[in-house]
Formats: sequence, C-alpha cells, structure tokens
Amino acid sequence: MDEPAGRLGEPGGAGEAPGRPAETPGGAGEAPGRPGETGDAPGRLGELASLAGKWLGLSAAARERHTSAVVADRFDRITWRDTYEQSAGLRDLAEELDERDDHTTDLLADAFLAAYKVGPRLRERAAMDPSRLVNHQVVAALMESPEFAELRRETVGDPYAAAMAVLAQAAALRRMLERSRGAQEQAEQSKKAEQDTEDAATAVGEALRQAAEEADEDGTVPAPAAVAVHQAIDAAQAAETAARRAAQGAAQALAAATPGVSAVARTAVAKAAEAVREEAALMRAWGVGPGELERLPFDQRARLAERLRTGRLAQWAELIGRFRQMAVGERARKVENTAGELVGVTLGNDLSRVIPSELANLGLPELRAVFAARYAAGELMLYDSQGEQSTGRGAIIACVDTSHSMYVEGPGGVTREAWAKACALALLDQARHGGRDFVGILFSSADKIQVFRFPADRPADIGGVLDFAETFLGGGTSYQTPLSAASDLLGEEFNDAARTRGDIVMITDDECGVTEDWMRGWNDAKHRLGFRVFGMAIGAPRAAEAGSVLEALCDNLRSIEDLTDVHAAADLFRVI
Repeated sequence: MDEPAGRLGEPGGAGEAPGRPAETPGGAGEAPGRPGETGDAPGRLGELASLAGKWLGLSAAARERHTSAVVADRFDRITWRDTYEQSAGLRDLAEELDERDDHTTDLLADAFLAAYKVGPRLRERAAMDPSRLVNHQVVAALMESPEFAELRRETVGDPYAAAMAVLAQAAALRRMLERSRGAQEQAEQSKKAEQDTEDAATAVGEALRQAAEEADEDGTVPAPAAVAVHQAIDAAQAAETAARRAAQGAAQALAAATPGVSAVARTAVAKAAEAVREEAALMRAWGVGPGELERLPFDQRARLAERLRTGRLAQWAELIGRFRQMAVGERARKVENTAGELVGVTLGNDLSRVIPSELANLGLPELRAVFAARYAAGELMLYDSQGEQSTGRGAIIACVDTSHSMYVEGPGGVTREAWAKACALALLDQARHGGRDFVGILFSSADKIQVFRFPADRPADIGGVLDFAETFLGGGTSYQTPLSAASDLLGEEFNDAARTRGDIVMITDDECGVTEDWMRGWNDAKHRLGFRVFGMAIGAPRAAEAGSVLEALCDNLRSIEDLTDVHAAADLFRVI
C-alpha cells in the first residue's frame, strides 16, 4: 500500500526534515535563528513551524494500521464472534496458543474468515500493524497453498465447516508460530519503535505549541522555547531512524521464516481439507443433507459429528453410504430403462409375466391349489418391467433381528447387524422417495422389541435415525413379536387412511417356529391388508431353505452370504 505524504519513512534523507536547508545564516547545517551555544539567540515561529511540519503531519494523521489480515465487513465479524462463542474448541485453542504467543485470537479469526468468505482478500503487508505481521504471513501461506481451493469447496459460507478447518490446522498453527517466534519478537520491536516515533512527533507538536504561546507579536520565539522545538525534532528524527531499522529487521526475520511456514501451511491445509471432506461424506452417508446441516445449531451439529465419528456408527458409515448409493442407482434405473424392459421381479396376477418357476407349479397336481390361491391374492412372482409403478402404497416396515448372533462378523469385518441396519436405512430412503411412512422394528426375544416410526409427512429426525442404528437388544430370536407389531401398524394405517399394500422386510440370521393359531391370524391379516413380506436370511442357509418357517412367511426370500456385497439386495429396491 502506498504511504501518504509526510508519513514515517518518506524520502528526503534519513531523519531529514523536508525543506530544511543544508546551510543557513546561522552556520553550516544550522537552522535559521537556531540559538547558539549561549542559548540566548531567539528563533522565528514560522521557521520553527516549517522545520516541524513533517512531524506535525505525522502526529495529526498517523497511518491507519489493521490488526486483521483478511478484509472483513461487519457481518463477517459478527459471524466470527458468534462462531467463536459457540465453539468450545476454538476458545480452548485460542487460550492454549495465547500461553506462548501474542495476538493468536486474531490469527484464528483470519484463518476462519479465509475459509468462510466467498472471496477472501488479504491486506497489503504495509497496511498491517507491525505486531500482526506474523499473523499476516501465516494466513498468506495458508491462502497460497495449492490445496486451499479444495478446502474452500467445503467451507465457503458454512461457519461450522470453517471452524472445523481451523481446528484441524491447530497443530500446524502451533508449529508455524514456533518457527516465527523470532520474527514476532522483531515485529514487536518494530511496533514499539513506530510508537516511539509517533510519540516523538506528538512531542514536536507540543513543543511548537508552547513556542507559539511564548512568541512575540512579530513571531520571535524565546531561546529556551526554540531550543525545545529543535530538541524535539532531533529526537523524532532519531526515533524515525530507529523505527526504520527495526522495520528492516522485522522484514528480514519474516523472510527467513517464510520457507518453513509455507511448507507447514501446505500440509495443514491438506489435512484440514481431508478432515472437512470426510465429515461431509460421513453426514451424507447417514442421509444428512447440506440444507439440514445448515439448519442445525452449531453445538448440536458438533455433537452429531462427534457421535458419528465415534463408536460403532463410524465403522458403518462406508457400508451405509454404499447401500444408499446402490438404492439411488436402482431407483434411477426405473427411469432410465426403456418401457417394457425387464428390470427385476415383482408380485401380481398378470399371467403373461409369470416367471417359469411359478408356472412349474401348475404341472404338479398337489401345487395347483397353491398356485390358484396365490393368483387370487395377486401374489404370483412376475417379471417386472420399466414403466410399471410400484404396487406398494402403505408403509415400508423393516424388522431387524438384533439377537446375539447378529453381532457375528462376516467377510470383510462387516457384522450381520451392520448389514441389516444399512439395508434398513436404505429402505428408509426408499420410503421417503415414494412418499411412504417408514417403521423400523428392532427385535430379538419374544419380550424384546423397539419400534421407531418415521412418518412421511415430516423430515426424518437424525437423532431418531441414529438411535435406531445404535440400539442393540441382544437375546434370542422370535418371529411372532415383530411381525405381529408390523401387522398391527399396517392395520392402523388402513383404518386411519385406508391405505393397503404395505411392505414388510424381515431381516434375520436365525430360524424359529411360530404357532398354528398365530399363523392363521397372520394369513388373515395379510389377505385383508394386502401387504407383501420380503425375507433376508443373512448367513443362515437353513432359514432360506424350502420348507423353512421364514420361507413360509415370506412372499420373496433372499439368502445373503457375502456381507460386503450390497448389490445382493438390489432387486429389493426395484420391487418395493
């Protein structure tokens, strides 16, 4: 930034006042009217004012100095203050850094604004308060890093993400401040020397004012007052020379620290970008969109992020993300495929699309009655083609087994519970997409059940989603309790909204019996409400065998062996 005329460091000779003659009537290098050694020669007020002009200007209009390296308006500063007040992490970091270094809260504000603002602009170094030159150097190194643009893709306009980026750079900020400690000491000395110069300039103005008060009508100043003016000018010139040397020393120290600071800054920005990107991916994996995140209060969002990063939920994020991505792809196929193209299997009574295994039942006299019953109920397995709408209109209910055996790990370290709940959460998305209610039922023993309801007419509460994912009941396995609860819920939906054709997905790894009375009631409810039942036997071949209880309960049963393969359930998302 260009310096204004008459300010510290102007041309005109080191410490030389503008317009001061080299030789004067009072002797070589002596100012006109300057008292001699006897101290009894008076001075002229106008001449003294001319000599003091430079310092009067400096005293009256000292250079504007900034303590913030990033240009910010009032709204930016309000955002920073609000974020700082809400973030215990930022306050703790500021307190820690302040124990060894000065002005670190200003540094954190600059790092935050550089990540948050749409178009951050760094001030010219000349406009900075000398005590903040190290802050300016650190922020400049961060903004010049090649990875900075990648970081800002996640942080612009998002105070939480910008604060997270600052916290992710905490260790690097400590190292950069350590490497710049010598430069900071030099900068503080420069700040003090500049202040001494301004004080000396003020003293010149005061001495001249005193001389003006004592001057005669013709402008003659008494010798003592004139001497005081000259002494004040000499002191100001000496202070200016010292300030210039201190500024040069600070500049050299900053230049020496620059390579090390730049190297650390690049690593810091890359680490921050990775941390912010991972958290954003984690939120997306759990179905938390950017719009919902922006509406969350800062502390609530911080607690949510901590909850997702720790415990079992953190281990499932990648699997849940793949399930959701697969489900989105399956929904897209329904739109992208041409009309009439076969895309899966569904249920119905269109004999022109019955799959061969169903037609084979007609060749066996003992199974013809079964075929007729399934035809009457609209439950024959049919080829599904693009252009047809899903027949389900009622709620989607996922019954997830959380007995002890579901904690068993399969290939790739994925537990049966993780696979089941990831599938259930993808079904929650499926329900949302179709405007249908979703219910998650966790079950184990006959007396252990927990129901989580997510109505279609309001957003799914992320806290409820995480509670559903985290809850594990333990114990044995009972089919009757969760399926009865699911049937009752569909009955309530039918009575309240006259909706039928709900879908129940039973996800279990065990086989258990049911009573005949219960089975009769189940079949009656199924016929009356018209719901479909899909089974997912996880790592349990016996449960998926023909003639098993699960096979008798389900219209469509799949056996899941590879828990790393989310596409084993892909056709489910084309049918439901």
